[in-house]
Amino acid sequence: MSEQSGIGALARALVVAALSVALAHSAQAERVKDLASVAGVRANQLVGYGLVVGLNGTGDQTTQTPFTVQSIQNMLQKFGVQLSASVISQMQLKNVAAVSITADLPPFAKSGQTIDVTVASIGNAGSLRGGALLMTPLRGADGEVYAMAQGSVLVSGFGVEGKDGSKVSVNVPSSGRIPNGATVEHEVPNQFDHEPYVILNLNTPDFTTAARLTQNLNKLLGAGSAQSLDAVSVKVQAPTDPQARVAFISTLQELELTPDEAPARVIINSRTGTIVISSSVQVSAAAVAHGSLSVTITERQDVSQPNPKSQGTTVVTPRSEIAVTQADARMFMFDAGVNLEEIVRAVNQVGAAPGDLVAILEALQQAGALHAQLIVI
Repeated sequence: MSEQSGIGALARALVVAALSVALAHSAQAERVKDLASVAGVRANQLVGYGLVVGLNGTGDQTTQTPFTVQSIQNMLQKFGVQLSASVISQMQLKNVAAVSITADLPPFAKSGQTIDVTVASIGNAGSLRGGALLMTPLRGADGEVYAMAQGSVLVSGFGVEGKDGSKVSVNVPSSGRIPNGATVEHEVPNQFDHEPYVILNLNTPDFTTAARLTQNLNKLLGAGSAQSLDAVSVKVQAPTDPQARVAFISTLQELELTPDEAPARVIINSRTGTIVISSSVQVSAAAVAHGSLSVTITERQDVSQPNPKSQGTTVVTPRSEIAVTQADARMFMFDAGVNLEEIVRAVNQVGAAPGDLVAILEALQQAGALHAQLIVI
């Protein structure tokens, strides 16, 4: 009886261990939708030039932005309003601003759908708050008009200026957005259903991940259904019928895949002092001692006052005080094959600042002890 209970306990332990391994494996798996995109299914950038009117005196200064006056003149001529040269030279359009309009046209966008647009001043307008964008065509890289934009500009920032020249500004009041401010007028042609295959492009190039994706697709669809083209692209045979192809790609995107670990990298932002170390970074056995030498120079002005009967003059004499301080540098040692946690712990024990850590990592790489790619941005 006890032997059977022991066997049962062992079986339960094996089941729990198997479930733990399965859960840990599934926790690392990601959907193909999050790892790759379908080739040809992408957004297209649109851009346009227009006018924002109705500003409360925060528009362009026409003496410095003559293109704003020219734009107003061209617009009025289209409505049959003719202006003489003398009138144009005297125009002070403080409630008008010349702006650029940008938008992203989503893939498969149809005529009549609306998209968001961003409006930004290209002159010297102080703020676009309260303005309205006049009807503006948005063009693609090929010069064709794909959308028309118009509407009230929403600005999150504001600026206040005093008569003495002092200014207070919150965010950027010279740019804003128009939600659903453009209507799609022309669809972008695509080759979605013209080829008997689809190509999945990995967001992060990796040969191992591409090979794993190919293997999983061949297990799901059959041998030879997918083939790796390079470290980014995997070619998959697909039905040509549009309805069947949509369901087919939906199935592919829900497939789970465990991507390979990222290469060992140490990324340093020299401007902000931010340092990111990937989990696979290791170092060889090395001893490190890092200290800093600080020199402080203090300038003072002393007053030399002569005696009352000496008929001397009072003079100011400069005096410099120089102090040199050298920090107490402690040496620490890395054993061969230490991981990220041990590296961070060793550096924190000596109280190294981010700038000191950068110097330590660069020295380790030059010594050949850092097994990672050091990237400075």
